[in-house]
Amino acid sequence: MSYTPSRMTAYGCLALSMSLVGTYVALSKPLTTALPVFLLAWLRFGIGGLAMLHWMKKPVGEPSMTAKTKQLLFLESFLGNFLFTICMLYGVSKTSAVSAGVIMSAIPATVALMSWIILKECIGLRVWAAIACGALGIAILSLAKPEALASAHQSQAWLGNLLVFGAVLCEAAYAVIGKTLTKVVSPKRITAIINFWGFLLMTPMGIYFALRYHFSALKGDMWLLLVFYALAASIWTVWLWMTGLKSVPAAKAGVFTVMLPISAAVVGVLILGEKLSGIQLIAFAIALLGLVCATLPQQDAENRSPVGVQDRGRRKRKAGTEL
Repeated sequence: MSYTPSRMTAYGCLALSMSLVGTYVALSKPLTTALPVFLLAWLRFGIGGLAMLHWMKKPVGEPSMTAKTKQLLFLESFLGNFLFTICMLYGVSKTSAVSAGVIMSAIPATVALMSWIILKECIGLRVWAAIACGALGIAILSLAKPEALASAHQSQAWLGNLLVFGAVLCEAAYAVIGKTLTKVVSPKRITAIINFWGFLLMTPMGIYFALRYHFSALKGDMWLLLVFYALAASIWTVWLWMTGLKSVPAAKAGVFTVMLPISAAVVGVLILGEKLSGIQLIAFAIALLGLVCATLPQQDAENRSPVGVQDRGRRKRKAGTEL
């Protein structure tokens, strides 16, 4: 039988997934200077695929995949792995990091909107409030970064901003499609299959750059960093995210994407030696307040529901009878 985590365990999986994403994004900066983007992505999918070949096998009791499920798995990989990587890396190269950070703060709201339109999920005021806190916190954090707008290629900044927004749409679609897939496919198998598709999609350009790259120039510590990046990006973060989605609506799960820039900044301070300003601490507090707002038990809402009202009425009548 497929394991369904408790709500709090699911919250932990979602938060850890996005925290790991921010961590490997920050720590993979040296890799992007040592390896071409397409070669780096191809090696990531290849190493990850070797580590989870046994996850490809259909678990006992899991129904056979329909044509629609197979199409969604391909879309999940195409949008969340292949297209997201291209849009993000090349988008940031054409615009400023400040602009990219502000645009990426739209992910929680975009996930919520897609969940409402596609999955017909009901989005409460607390989730919208959490999305607003996350967007505000990340926007402040991004604007507090020291990069100057003048350092960007201004002539192509509009294209870079458009590509980054395309990455936002890809990430939101990844969350929404993932919620649909977790109903019929186990998280481990989803992780393995979308990694396989990512490897196939990256193979043509990956081989092209591999034939022209001198691998002897890659030092031992860079190989270790590459293995960590591959395992974190292809296996750990995806499995954690899909596991969390089994118990949490996609709109609420989207709130946890605020952990991505927060964890990236923390790694920058603790490992890369960057400074942490007062305004950045305020941004962290606001973003984390959003997480608390979204994840606290909603007992009041339950008490106001028709079922809750009926239950209270029955309890009162029973208490009156006993008296």
